[in-house]
Amino acid sequence: MKKKIIALILILIIIGITVFFLTREKGNPNQLTLYGNIEIRQVDLSFQVPGIIEKMLKEEGDSVKKGELIAILDAKDYKSNLEKTTAEVEKTLAIKNDSVEKFDRNAPLVEDDTISKQEYDTLKNTRDKSVADYNASVAAKNYAQNQLDYTKIYAPDDGIVMVRVQEPGATVNKGQIVYSISKNKPVWVRAYINETDLGNIKYGQKVNVYTDSTNPSTGQKRTYKGQIGFISPVAEFTPKTVQSTDLRTDLVYRIRVYIDDIDEYLRQGMPVTIKVDLGANIDPSPQPSPTRGEGAAP
Repeated sequence: MKKKIIALILILIIIGITVFFLTREKGNPNQLTLYGNIEIRQVDLSFQVPGIIEKMLKEEGDSVKKGELIAILDAKDYKSNLEKTTAEVEKTLAIKNDSVEKFDRNAPLVEDDTISKQEYDTLKNTRDKSVADYNASVAAKNYAQNQLDYTKIYAPDDGIVMVRVQEPGATVNKGQIVYSISKNKPVWVRAYINETDLGNIKYGQKVNVYTDSTNPSTGQKRTYKGQIGFISPVAEFTPKTVQSTDLRTDLVYRIRVYIDDIDEYLRQGMPVTIKVDLGANIDPSPQPSPTRGEGAAP
């Protein structure tokens, strides 16, 4: 009796396993499942002039707003240079005004030979030189102002400080990285699709994106809405980091899925699952295949 019971239990287990695998392999024929990773644009920020860092106003993990001041250099030398060029502008302006007035006052006298042609040319050349000197001093002042402005770093966009590279007191060169910031937008998923499924997707197609994290308020995987925004025209070999049920030597096409409802729970490199409803993309009234007739190709 015990042997019959054990045999019956084994049969039921085998049937259950068979049904499970058959059901799992069949799946939903109108749903395409892809796997990918979250990607977010990052920006490396640096000063455009060399100097000693005076203040670092943000820590790693801090949020920043577009245009917010986040770092300052010691600007004493740059302020002094601006003051010097400002004084030079005032000096050359006075010289320019004096030479222009002299030329305007004496130029008509050359017509009745009150002054010679040589004196006229001298006045004209002096005027032109003073005007050029003034323009050069203005350009130098503008450059000095720009150099002073470059002693401050402002956030280029809304984002989060990923890496704080330097500290106050450090001497940095022009272009040396001070902060790395992750931008809030755009956020997309890099994924790969097999050639056999390529004809079932298109630009702007709506998809659902699922993370591995569970939302405590719902008890379900966090879900996001997105759309396909890029489909590579060139095939490539499947990268090692891509999850796929096919052989890794198969050719695939890279796609980019932009997420619409972005929140703070999406992180760079996070693995996600993409579900594409192929049923929503089926033409309800497909056209019949052309039959052979007049004009048809053999």
